[in-house]
Parts: sequence; C-alpha cells; structure tokens
Amino acid sequence: METPCRHICVLDTAGRLCIGCGRTLSEIGGWSSYSDKERSAIMTALPARLALLEETAAEEKSSA
Repeated sequence: METPCRHICVLDTAGRLCIGCGRTLSEIGGWSSYSDKERSAIMTALPARLALLEETAAEEKSSA
C-alpha cells in the first residue's frame, strides 16, 4: 500500500495538517481502510497542501 508518510509526524500550528505528509489526522487514522481510489485522491491533493503549509510558515516567520 502506497503511503505519503515521511515519518515527520507533527501537526502545523493550526493543528490541521501533518507538516511531513500534508494529511489530516482523520486521513492518517483511516489510511489503511481507504480504497485505492480514495488514497489516490488524497495523494493528488497533498502537494498543494504542503505548498500552502510552507507559504503559511514563511508568512508567520516574516511577521515575527
């Protein structure tokens, strides 16, 4: 089973997404029970989520 886990299991400051893989806690917890189609859809969304996390972190850093 393919997984995006990078073993950096830490939530972003808002507590919504893992900064390592970009998944929500619900997605991480349910990963093994999802169908291949469901996992694929989530995997497709992850690069955009991670980019948003990086953007948000950069903005927080520059405003500090």
